[in-house]
Amino acid sequence: MHTQHQYDVLIIGSGAAGLTLALRLPPRARIAVLSKGPVQEGNTYYAQGGISAVLDREDSIEAHVADTMAAGAGLCDPEVVQATVEHGPESVQWLVNLGVRFTRHEVQGKTGYHLTREGGHRHRRVIHAADATGREVETSLVDAVRSRGNIDLFEQHIAVDLITADRIGQKENCCLGAYVLDRGKGRVEVFRARCVTLTTGGASKVYLYTSNPDTSTGDGIAMAWRAGCRVANMEFNQFHPTCLYHPQAKSFLITEAVRGEGGKLLLPDRKPFMQRFDNRGELAPRDIVARAIDHEMKLLGIDHVLLDISHQPKKFILEHFPTVYHRCLELGIDMSAEPIPVVPAAHYTCGGVRTDLRARTDVDRLYVVGESACTGLHGANRMASNSLLECLVFAGFAAADIEARLDETAMPPELPEWDESRVIDSDEEVVVSHNWDELRRFMWDYVGIVRTDKRLERARRRVELLQHEIQEYYWNFRVSNDLLELRNLLQVAELIIRSAQMRKESRGLHYTLDYPGQDDSMPPADTILVPEQARPGKVEHVAVGKVEQLGVSK
Repeated sequence: MHTQHQYDVLIIGSGAAGLTLALRLPPRARIAVLSKGPVQEGNTYYAQGGISAVLDREDSIEAHVADTMAAGAGLCDPEVVQATVEHGPESVQWLVNLGVRFTRHEVQGKTGYHLTREGGHRHRRVIHAADATGREVETSLVDAVRSRGNIDLFEQHIAVDLITADRIGQKENCCLGAYVLDRGKGRVEVFRARCVTLTTGGASKVYLYTSNPDTSTGDGIAMAWRAGCRVANMEFNQFHPTCLYHPQAKSFLITEAVRGEGGKLLLPDRKPFMQRFDNRGELAPRDIVARAIDHEMKLLGIDHVLLDISHQPKKFILEHFPTVYHRCLELGIDMSAEPIPVVPAAHYTCGGVRTDLRARTDVDRLYVVGESACTGLHGANRMASNSLLECLVFAGFAAADIEARLDETAMPPELPEWDESRVIDSDEEVVVSHNWDELRRFMWDYVGIVRTDKRLERARRRVELLQHEIQEYYWNFRVSNDLLELRNLLQVAELIIRSAQMRKESRGLHYTLDYPGQDDSMPPADTILVPEQARPGKVEHVAVGKVEQLGVSK
């Protein structure tokens, strides 16, 4: 019998959301933070842009709220947007106090933080650390976490599934912990806790081309769904317009700030094209820019477009985009003298597990923070640099709620061990690798930037077939990291497809040739999938309103 790990709070995921939550919780709480790989290997570390917050006198909370609501195409929750934006400045200050070194500059003899502007923003409000904000933030958070005696970091640990009370024969529906694979030992262990938080990031690895690292496999969304949580707005997948197009680049992102500082999108003949699609040009929201690039690529039969900022002085480029400059130079591209080849790539999951303003889910004692959650902030399209803001703010909300109920929440008793008595080592690993490749290819082809009913139906049939194969594989062989990730990706792919099939309009990030216009005949509604009824025709559509009106468990 294995020793069971016991903590007050179990945090599954080690990005900005998870580490901020760990640091925001009181020192008296014993906390475990799980990381699938090295603690810094996640979306936060690779985020180049920055954090949007009202930090300039010419800006305002009202303007930030309005820009966010406009980008969200009618599906943002006004209360959530207001609360998030209001807590932005103090969240940034918390990072500054922690030691995060944001870029500074001098204006009229005074030194202050440099704010950039990105798509969808009417003001400069994105604070950043050159073009490597995520690396600076994540490194500072990791250093702070390692210095805390009440926080234990478990690297190379991937969660298999959540343990809920109903799963072990109890009537109540609450989360008691998780089964976790120690990748080093190859053994599944039990972690039990008073409260569990999923901060596992998004699911962009479900697509063939993505700006995300290999860890973005939708684990938290899939686990929460299997545990009984509702999932919302999974049809809204954000494709970043500018991922570096080069065989050796491996999903290297060209930050949106390049366009914010004057970068122009060009066709191979060096002609600009964005003004034909939106009068905001390169500063239009990401969905518009990505669709414009996709349209031109398909129309002309080209495999990439160009992003040109070579008109800016080389000193300016080196100061603002050192990471991008040096990576491009390694690949033989001098962005100070020539344009960068770019292509759209899956970037951000706007939907996720339905939560309220305290980050609570439908399952008691289970919280979700960050990209895994659907809070109502992003609506049908996330505005640039609102993602790290959401991580910081909602980690604070969750921490306050967990702290308030920690003493009154009993520690779960000993939980059943993981049973491997009837499984064997796999002799057919090719099943996992083949199905992984097939999934990502048909999701890109059929459920990508532009969709149709026929493409979605083809994708649905294929995902059901792969699910059957992997489910059989899962129950007969010992679990591995690749198997667990593929199982989760297949579940998330199904949720994306079913959500997309239910939305009979084009709105925000969901664009379908069968319904190219936005349906304004009735109030805009979220697409909410319910685990017991997640089949076509049994999907709940809920009109936008206060979070409390959506029936989220308290």
